[in-house]
Amino acid sequence: MRSKNVFLFVIVFLICVILAGCGSVDEKNGDNDKINNDGNSISNLKIVDVNSKSRPYAVMINNLAAARPFHSGLQDAYIVYEIIVEGGITRLMALYKDKDTSRIGSIRSSRHYYLDYALENDAIYVHFGWSPQAQSDISKLKINNINGLTYDGSTFFRDTSLGVDYEHTAFTSMDKLEERAKKLNYRTESNEDLLLNYSVKEINLNNEEDSKIANEVKIKYSSYITSEYSYNSNDKLYYRSINGKKHSDYVTKKQYTTKNIIVAFMENSYIENDDKGRQELDNIGTGDGYYITNGYAIPIKWSKSSRSAQTVYTKLNGEEIDVNDGNTYIQIAPLNSLTIK
Repeated sequence: MRSKNVFLFVIVFLICVILAGCGSVDEKNGDNDKINNDGNSISNLKIVDVNSKSRPYAVMINNLAAARPFHSGLQDAYIVYEIIVEGGITRLMALYKDKDTSRIGSIRSSRHYYLDYALENDAIYVHFGWSPQAQSDISKLKINNINGLTYDGSTFFRDTSLGVDYEHTAFTSMDKLEERAKKLNYRTESNEDLLLNYSVKEINLNNEEDSKIANEVKIKYSSYITSEYSYNSNDKLYYRSINGKKHSDYVTKKQYTTKNIIVAFMENSYIENDDKGRQELDNIGTGDGYYITNGYAIPIKWSKSSRSAQTVYTKLNGEEIDVNDGNTYIQIAPLNSLTIK
């Protein structure tokens, strides 16, 4: 009888060990298998590695007409912001995470409200020069930044073969940025959540309330620049143009595309006593906008409570939006600037 009891004890013990081991494995997988708002696993997203702790880089991209044909590396950015600056032109800010892009640019100077969008992504900020307002804020806000005025010829390289003014010839690479960040002892890991909620499951907006067809999207920033997107139903991507001309990469020669477009309407105004016509952006608070993907658009609301707080994009019912697995252009746009067809 005693040996039988010992035998049963051993069997029960082994079963407990096995179950405990299985629980440990499940728990470990659960830690690494992040879930989106729909309850779907997003650990296998293509656009970003949600398990990566790498801190992103936010790079200011020159968008003047003379520099635009030489844009390089934007296809590797997971988010690109476009915002108006002085003279009715726009500047881009491209975010990179876990990329080895060998040519990014050309790179131009900072404007102070772009810092708000670097902060909301916990990004190391990359620029070539600055406005007086941005210079003051970078110091005041203790922004980890890499400035071409200091590192031209090392972290930044020149391509003078382009036949354009010298100010349009500054480029960098991810290797060079990572090397400089380490030398500056910047924090290169982040525990911050990604700005957007990505979905592995394909999001289609056609059944959403107030959705509308969005095959052609135009954002008129000024008489000088209109950003345009044309939807291709075959690959379910939007193809980007500027002023009616394809916006293409200098290295690959391919037209830039995006999976998601977020339009956030904001007022801009002239900075008082600024002789260059630099702008102020009313980006703290709430406003209207649109989320556009897969040929449809829905109205949304945006809200940003402080300069460092993440902008939250919600449906009209207050539910935070999920976006499709893919890159996103965030168009910080003037009021009444959007046309959707």
